[in-house]
Amino acid sequence: MSKDLSGQGLLKMLVVDDHEIILSGTTEPLRQQYPEAKILTAQTAHSVLNQVEEFQPDLVVLDLAIPETIGETPQIDMGINALRILIKSHPNLNVVVLSSHAKALVRLKHEIDEHQGGFTVADKTSIEDLLKKVDWALAGLTNTKNVKELRTGELKPEWYEVLNLGVQGLTDKEIAKHLNIVERTVWNYWGKIRDVFGIYPEDGKNLRVQTLMKARELGFID
Repeated sequence: MSKDLSGQGLLKMLVVDDHEIILSGTTEPLRQQYPEAKILTAQTAHSVLNQVEEFQPDLVVLDLAIPETIGETPQIDMGINALRILIKSHPNLNVVVLSSHAKALVRLKHEIDEHQGGFTVADKTSIEDLLKKVDWALAGLTNTKNVKELRTGELKPEWYEVLNLGVQGLTDKEIAKHLNIVERTVWNYWGKIRDVFGIYPEDGKNLRVQTLMKARELGFID
């Protein structure tokens, strides 16, 4: 559903980044471009979720590497989880992802495909691109073509669980116990994951290592 808000004035925006300098460098061009907009900022996953509920913004500009709370280490998973909650609970929210870790959006491929609000990905090094992608998102457009990883196959949630446990160093037996499934099912999931990634047996290569390397390259794991 396209809903063009860019010309209506009185916009509400929330800009999210844990660095004060980047926040300032993002909000100032937005204030110049949208002088009547009300712009708030957040620096943590906890804050962005609370402010969206209270503030009900038309647009969220979000970095993915943010801490859960003030003083904690920024983590991509925190931004991904916050974004997952936002687009699930606010299906019409317009979103601009402004992050050098945009490839991690592959973890939300299904949610992005189903999202009804505008959803764009902006170049963090270009104010011009940011303003263009904000305008597009406010118009209800989706544009993620610069994130090539989103064009790869999608992992089912249970496959992703296996992958996430595997990167922690758990054996297949330990993964099976953790997920309360039989070990053969874990083997099957690994096979499905490798097929999505295009990884097949080769002499002298460790399939587990190759799979985890590819998963990291595509943004499925950090």
